[in-house]
Amino acid sequence: MQIQVNTDNNIEGRDALIRQIEIEVEAALGRFGGHLSRVEIHLADENAGKAGAADKRCMIEARPNGQQPVAVTHHAATLNEACVGAVQKLESLLESKFGRLLDHKGAASIRDNELR
Repeated sequence: MQIQVNTDNNIEGRDALIRQIEIEVEAALGRFGGHLSRVEIHLADENAGKAGAADKRCMIEARPNGQQPVAVTHHAATLNEACVGAVQKLESLLESKFGRLLDHKGAASIRDNELR
């Protein structure tokens, strides 16, 4: 899984921020790595440095192998909060999308309990 982080010109401290985001995304989405070819993160300060509530945006696009890309967006007061929110949304989306594929075969089912 390739992780690509893009920022607008209004984001400061890009290198450290990019490394932190890559670590967070890998930790949260690593289990889906075999199903994703690339994850793109787009960070923006929509008010261009001016004060304002929820003006930081994190949009994450995941590209599942052989399927259409999926994307989530989260707005918050800080970039860290925006990224955490977007990662949580994407993790939930991918869990529902790939949940059945990742379930281990041979696990107990409801029908097994009825037979006993």
